This record gives sequence, structure tokens and C-alpha cells, in this order.
Amino acid sequence: MFTYFKKVWRSMRRPSVHYSIGFLTMGGFIAGVMFWGGFNTALELTNTEEFCISCHEMEDNVYQELRTTIHFSNRSGVRATCPDCHVPHEWTDKIARKMQASKEVWGKIFGTINTREKFLEHRLALAQNEWARLKANDSLECRNCHGFDFMDFTLQSPRASNMHSTSLASGEKTCIDCHKGIAHQLPDMEGIEGF
Repeated sequence: MFTYFKKVWRSMRRPSVHYSIGFLTMGGFIAGVMFWGGFNTALELTNTEEFCISCHEMEDNVYQELRTTIHFSNRSGVRATCPDCHVPHEWTDKIARKMQASKEVWGKIFGTINTREKFLEHRLALAQNEWARLKANDSLECRNCHGFDFMDFTLQSPRASNMHSTSLASGEKTCIDCHKGIAHQLPDMEGIEGF
């Protein structure tokens, strides 16, 4: 076995006898462009609401909850989809999030939340993971649409204006600290500190 790898390594280090360096370079470039195009296409296809709700676990649970919120239907007609809130827009952050989310495939394969009962059983842990992620990235996905610098505090309720102009402005808090349950129902929070 070792001799086989040694032989392969030796042939890879040797210049090609049959093909020119230009042909190999051009072939590598074309293969790279095709790979990159395929990769980006797959990335964008998995970054759609249709993809997110293609499994019944999401469509039957969290998507039904989203449909009843202001993020789904509102007076301005601007609608947030699953990736808007759960996937960062910047490419490197998006790749990192996709890698984190790949563990959800295991949940799908092993049926971790394939029934409403199982979903409700895991709901608190799922929500806490998402809240921790949003807290760690300073609610990046929220800020993609809700720009703090563009908030008109005079149009907000006194309580919201006070919180936004103090705790949020100072960096003491981030969006998710006060807006848990903004697009999905809250899990059973009984016994959780701060609730």
C-alpha cells in the first residue's frame, strides 16, 4: 500500500510527458471555474426559503410560526425569509454558518425532531443555540435589515427608544437580548433565569 502512494506521489511530481504546461494550466483553470460555479450555485440553492422548508420538520413547525409574524406579512410588504435571519450575508460568515448548520443534516438523518413532540422536546435547546449564536455575532442578521444608525427614536415607543438609545447604543445588549420570539414562538421558559 505504501509503495502505491509512493508511486502516485512520484508521478505527480514529475513533469507531464504527453501534455504541455499551458494545456495543464488551462485545464486546471477551467476545472476550477466549473468547481467554483457549481459550489456557488449549490450554496445559493441551499440559501432559499424553499430549501429550508423542504423538510417537513421546518415547514410544519417553525415556518408555520413565522407566517403569523410581522416578518412574514406587514404593511410595507418587506418579508424576511429563513436565510435572512439565520444566514449572514457576507460570504465568509455565510460559509462558516453553513458549516455549523451541516450538523442539522445529522438531525434530519437520525430523526431528532421529525415529530411535533420531538421538536417541542428539543425546542428550548434549539432556541438557546440560536440565541447564543446571535448574541456572539452581535445580532448580525438582524442588523442586515435593521440599521441602528438609521433608527428614528422619535417614532418608537418611549420604552423602545430608551432601550435602543442606551443599552443597544452602548453595546451592553444586542437585538436578540430583547427580541427573543420575534419570529417564532418562545419555548417553555419556566425555570430559566431572567424569564
